[in-house]
Amino acid sequence: MLALRKMGPDPGVALVAAPEPSITQPDEALIEVAAAGICGSDLHIAHWSAAFQHLAPFLPVTLGHEFCGRVAARGPTAAIDIGARVTVRPPVSCGRCAACRAGDPNACAQRRSIGLSRDGGFARWVSAPAINCVPAPDSLDDELVALAEPMAVCLGAVKRAGVAPGERVAILGPGTIGQGLALFCERAGAGEVAVLGHDDAPRLAVLRALGFKRLIDGVDPARETALAALRGAVDCVFEASGAAGAFETAFDLARPGGRIVVVGIHAAPVATDLVRLVRRRLQIIGAFSTAAADWPEALAAIAADPARFARLITHRFALAEALAGIAVAERRAASKVMLRPH
Repeated sequence: MLALRKMGPDPGVALVAAPEPSITQPDEALIEVAAAGICGSDLHIAHWSAAFQHLAPFLPVTLGHEFCGRVAARGPTAAIDIGARVTVRPPVSCGRCAACRAGDPNACAQRRSIGLSRDGGFARWVSAPAINCVPAPDSLDDELVALAEPMAVCLGAVKRAGVAPGERVAILGPGTIGQGLALFCERAGAGEVAVLGHDDAPRLAVLRALGFKRLIDGVDPARETALAALRGAVDCVFEASGAAGAFETAFDLARPGGRIVVVGIHAAPVATDLVRLVRRRLQIIGAFSTAAADWPEALAAIAADPARFARLITHRFALAEALAGIAVAERRAASKVMLRPH
């Protein structure tokens, strides 16, 4: 079968012929993929940035951790129906280590991730533990179901941030995660949501179409005037850009005692002045991966307003054109890029 794979520990990804997966464990399901989204993490892996070089022992691997499909086969103990329409939570935990026993599978000592350290959904077929399969309503388009993973990330980050009604929020980075954060902050009752980008006209246009008005582009001559009203006055700043200078902007915007929530993956370590953190009593909160309980809630939010969430999907390619899809995402000309394996 055709698959988009990371072949070795160096820059690049390749469309290659890969073996079709089979069910190797009794609790697994074989899924025929209908749609799969390109994530910023896939771009980091393609570039082979420092943040993902820990994946080297698992290469080659088929990428793709945001996908939707139908169950075509299952192992004898897999608690999932043939024909079930599902999206799939990427983290695969061992179920035996101290973290798993304590109910925190995302901290599993043996954790693997579908589409990162285990073959994923940029192919026609993928296998996954049935416990990772999340049932999806038939009323939702395949692409919207595939959007569940990044939206669950956003929902979990907003919960972890503790966004409260009436709070002022700023989001650094207008990509899919920034867009999802804006939607879920609005849903949490935020009084004001500002989104900042840099030379990001196409993605800021998506946010404008979603109804957000406080949008600031770093190349806009009016940027300083727009930022002046936010400096030192934001309750919660989400860093979703992964840009090296974003932390300085976050420190600049957060009010004394405010929160900075780091969602973006940075390609390299970031140097910052922690004295500012101490003297202004700021909190830095890391938000990573998803909780199982967030997935049905994310799907329900999408199902409640599918036309609005559909605006996040701006480009579509056949799997055979995946390299073109990667290129569009790299240029920041797209929000979410979806691939169709057939």
